Amino acid sequence: MAQEYDLVILGGGTGGYVAAIRASQLGLKTAIVEKGLLGGTCLHKGCIPSKALLRSAEVYATAKKSEDFGVEIGEVQLNFPRVQERKNQIVDQLHRGVQHLMKQGKIDVYEGIGRILGPSIFSPMPGTISVEMNNGQENEMLIPKNVIIATGSRPRSLPGLEFDGEKILSSDEALSLTELPKSIIIVGGGVIGIEWASMLNDFGVEVTVIEYADRIVPTEDHEISKEAARILKKKGVKIVTSAKVLSESLQIENTQVSISAEVKGEQQSFKGEKILVSVGRQANTENIGLQNTEIQVEKGFIQVNEYFQTKESHIYAIGDVIGGLQLAHVASHEGIVAVEHIAGEKPDPIDYSLISKCIYSNPEMASVGLTEQEAKDKGYHLKVGKFNFRAIGKALVYGEADGFVKIIADKDTDDILGVHMIGPHVTDMISEAGLARVLDATPWEVAHTIHPHPSLSEAIGEAALAVDGKAIHS
Repeated sequence: MAQEYDLVILGGGTGGYVAAIRASQLGLKTAIVEKGLLGGTCLHKGCIPSKALLRSAEVYATAKKSEDFGVEIGEVQLNFPRVQERKNQIVDQLHRGVQHLMKQGKIDVYEGIGRILGPSIFSPMPGTISVEMNNGQENEMLIPKNVIIATGSRPRSLPGLEFDGEKILSSDEALSLTELPKSIIIVGGGVIGIEWASMLNDFGVEVTVIEYADRIVPTEDHEISKEAARILKKKGVKIVTSAKVLSESLQIENTQVSISAEVKGEQQSFKGEKILVSVGRQANTENIGLQNTEIQVEKGFIQVNEYFQTKESHIYAIGDVIGGLQLAHVASHEGIVAVEHIAGEKPDPIDYSLISKCIYSNPEMASVGLTEQEAKDKGYHLKVGKFNFRAIGKALVYGEADGFVKIIADKDTDDILGVHMIGPHVTDMISEAGLARVLDATPWEVAHTIHPHPSLSEAIGEAALAVDGKAIHS
């Protein structure tokens, strides 16, 4: 017997389950169809497990230099199986939490693959969902008034470097390593590639990063990229930029793999025990019944309007499957906007320039708004303030004084256009800058927010003062 719902969500990742909770709050009868585990990529193959590993790597690296803090603990040993066990415990705890939230919100969860059907006896419009159940039982038919597609994305491979789970790894597969390699080549120096480079380097792995662009983390401000490269190189990471991997160059011999790349016109070879390919993610749009609808897909991503409606106005799409900023917190807020639009709440569209972005490497990086180059390209007249962590007492206390805070402002209006940070705990500090952007704050207003001493956040206040040449401690 077919089940009727106000809303069915395809995908129970961060975007999907947050949308379901908001729908439940608004009184909509809601169901989620999830082929894997609730929480999706972020909880099981991305944000949470990778940050758990990054934290273990950070603790290990800190323990190895504990004598710098006057703490003598002898030889430090890494128990990598215990590292993985801790990661799994964190993921399991959060997974149970999501399951509880579904029960609390009276949200039905169907474990299986959901496909959108075209017009049928169930509905004159496309949108009925056929669920191929994981337990082998007969397909379930769900008849929703509205649908949200939140099927996420998966790692993208490269020709000649297809994932085999053994020598050529995606980030998904790298999370399940039972032992660390002695050396690794990371193809791709974007956000995910640099997080893995930092983590594995802190674990003691010999790391080489090969990046096609002329700098690592090329979506970040140029000065942030330059400082990140300097610090990572100082820690022993080999970084090769302006490098095009040659597609047929892979060779596997015993415990070693090698590839070649064209680097600034010259061919170079690189060897390691494993290769991690980190060149972006592709949307999961296949096998969900899009061909039975008028939904438009361009360059692999579902096209939506500002409220996340597709060409079929009762079918919405959010998160990685629509491209844009492929971040968990972005998918969550897209889901909330979509649900509130379904419920007639008239939500404000998302201003993506107000969304903070974080890179959880060591050092951490975080940003909101325009880079200096983007602001110049848009024709703004700029004034820029920068303040280094080495002048911040709390950073010296932590033993992490590399990095800086950079604030970019409009010289004509005094509005803050962008804030960029690299250094200790900046992924926690960026929210102040995000709020400043939401409130359309000026550097003067941020500078006259009295920051506690000693704290890392003093760097934000000093950078704001530096915009007008008034920094106290520079």
